Amino acid sequence: MAVATLSMRARSPLLSQCRSQPFRLSSYRTLNSTAARALSSYLVSPADLHESLKKNSPSKISTSPRTVPVCATWFLPNSPLNGLETFRQKRVPSARFFDLDKVIDKRSPYPHMLPSASDFAKAMSALGIRRDDTVVVYDSLEQGIFSAPRVGWTMKMFGHDNVHVLNNFKLWVEEGYPTESGEFWDVDTCVYPIPQFDASKLVEFEEVKEIVKDHNKEGAEGVQILDARSKGRWSGQEPEPRPGLESGHMPGSISVSVSELLDPVQKTILPGEQLRKIFESKGVDPERPIVTSCGTGVTAAVIDAALTEAGYGDEGKRRLYDGSWTEWAQRVRPSDGLIVKEE
Repeated sequence: MAVATLSMRARSPLLSQCRSQPFRLSSYRTLNSTAARALSSYLVSPADLHESLKKNSPSKISTSPRTVPVCATWFLPNSPLNGLETFRQKRVPSARFFDLDKVIDKRSPYPHMLPSASDFAKAMSALGIRRDDTVVVYDSLEQGIFSAPRVGWTMKMFGHDNVHVLNNFKLWVEEGYPTESGEFWDVDTCVYPIPQFDASKLVEFEEVKEIVKDHNKEGAEGVQILDARSKGRWSGQEPEPRPGLESGHMPGSISVSVSELLDPVQKTILPGEQLRKIFESKGVDPERPIVTSCGTGVTAAVIDAALTEAGYGDEGKRRLYDGSWTEWAQRVRPSDGLIVKEE
């Protein structure tokens, strides 16, 4: 059975063409510069998505830019739940499934590292997403907001700027908007041009190590590291979900757990004013550069989305640590003193 996921076997000759003779972004005339954006903010409400789908729903015969819902549900490895199975159980009509465990750099020893530009293009092609489509990424009913911002951030990294995050699918269901279930068959693959990768939004291990070593040193740039893991994992009082990985945090990092950024009942990202108060209470300086981190680079993007919603700081001074704690805890040496635990 074919499901709209990167694990499916695509039969379209267009996808074969994409693999053997990939198009380059420079050779493709995108409509993004002239097409009016259907959605104005990064976070969108169920009502906004519903209206956009009524006007620009995915269609086999339409060549105009469309609104395409994408389910990005992913659960921590110690969870009994499965993202693809929840997609089959209930989803936004015409949604595709973006598999965060498969659209990655498979050569890396660390999970969820960004794929190559060509692999990203193949993934978008297999999902039937065109370069000029508006994509709205959403999460599971259970978590509200968790992994969708990572997929939205990934698409932006590869130049797909017409991407938004639904806030959220739980509200979509509770407010009575339509859903469907079962296998999803009707995905027409397409040619997605190989994009340019924006490396300016990414930070790697060696630079993070220098940032941490420079913490509180006179003359240092003062980069702030915000950690999205739970407070217990950050403090070292709770275990990591990956066996054998030590918990704790980087010296000088600030705990900003995902749960603090969400409404406790609806699991939506909080309004901008409330988010600003949270960042201010934690001493986050909007004038200084920010690096976001988490377990494997997934929920770090939730902090990034919350900063965007709050209008807090300069987006050009924000970067995400892709390897995050999984890489950090495996690469630093015990003698370095770069893992801190608190009582």
